[in-house]
Amino acid sequence: MMLIEVCRYVNFNWVEKYWIDPVFFFTYEGFHWVQPWDGNGMYLHFFALGILAIFITLGLFYRFSTIAFFVGFSYIFLLDKANYLNHFYLIMLFSFLLCFIPAHRYFSIDSRLNPKIHSSKIARWCLWILVFQLGVVYFYGGIAKINPDWLNGEPMRKWILDSADFPIIGKYFTQSWAAYFFSYSGLLLDLLIVPFLLWKRTRIFAFIAITLFHIINSQIFSIGIFPWLAIAATTIFFEPDWIRKRINKFPSLTKKWHFAAPDNFQITPIKSGFKFFLILYIAVQLLVPFRHFLYPGNVNWTEEGHRFSWHMKLRDKVAKAKFVATDLVTNESYDIPKGKYLSKRQRRKMENRPDMIRQYAMFLAKVYKIKEKKDVAITVNVKASLNNRPYQVLIDPTVDLSKTNYGLERWDWILPLDMGEE
Repeated sequence: MMLIEVCRYVNFNWVEKYWIDPVFFFTYEGFHWVQPWDGNGMYLHFFALGILAIFITLGLFYRFSTIAFFVGFSYIFLLDKANYLNHFYLIMLFSFLLCFIPAHRYFSIDSRLNPKIHSSKIARWCLWILVFQLGVVYFYGGIAKINPDWLNGEPMRKWILDSADFPIIGKYFTQSWAAYFFSYSGLLLDLLIVPFLLWKRTRIFAFIAITLFHIINSQIFSIGIFPWLAIAATTIFFEPDWIRKRINKFPSLTKKWHFAAPDNFQITPIKSGFKFFLILYIAVQLLVPFRHFLYPGNVNWTEEGHRFSWHMKLRDKVAKAKFVATDLVTNESYDIPKGKYLSKRQRRKMENRPDMIRQYAMFLAKVYKIKEKKDVAITVNVKASLNNRPYQVLIDPTVDLSKTNYGLERWDWILPLDMGEE
């Protein structure tokens, strides 16, 4: 699947559009040193990811390939917040876990070349850590939907109206009940799908339901490979030997790869050090999505704690921002053209995300300092609309954002959302 994704990024010229053409990148705190390769380096990087994806699929040089892929994909992920996607975060986590899971012991070239590692059994934690990780995505995605807007059918109402030409069922999208049906069914499905997948009696029905859910989402929303990634990954909830039973229907293949050979592999207890690592990893995955509760206000408005929390397709948020530079000596003000240093995608993502607005303001102040030898204050006039509300001021237009500090505390220059009658 990642090979397909790499090919898509090259084919649609996204590598150049996202990582070669821009002159500024919204780096993550602590990772400002992560910068794109020069020249054709980004294309070579994606080519390497594609090769590594093939190796992992085939089980060739598995240990090296999984570690290299995780590092290489994490590098792409960390280059620019404007390209943040929940399923990219999930891919990064899956590739990290594969570094520890010996998934190359059975149907792999490695096991063919080195029979000593061949085994049809591995430690049980290898299965359950993947089940846990995918379960977190579904369950926390459901928890995030328990908010006033979603329960009132927003922004689902607008999205399905825009998709009224959907085959067969699209004619119902204009009905008043449709927004509530999709909102509440999505909420219940996310919250209940994991226990229904874990229970053998309901597993197949739950899998059919979640498959239909993802297929419909793939047609309504532009969410890349996520629906297909989720469908494929959800098969991890089935009995571990479900795929082997199907492969064993081909005797010639079974004999060639020694699938029926006696298995003397012994499962050893988890070492205490690694057990601590697993507990720490699980704790991080359980706690990080709740960090936005440490901040006041609507997380979909302030964005504080929004990333890495599985808040998927919960909002329709648009904004209009105008940056102003004020000379601290002459007090003269200059409007800064929107597209001067940002791509269209970067600008669209930045305009409704306060942390990215602040980051861009600090960049602009440095540009004036270096290129024009001026000390300036950078303020921004930004109005945003969340889930079809009237436009409201998002950021205090009197605050010099270039002088603000990064920290875990609440940013008081983010103005609260007026919830209206709610």
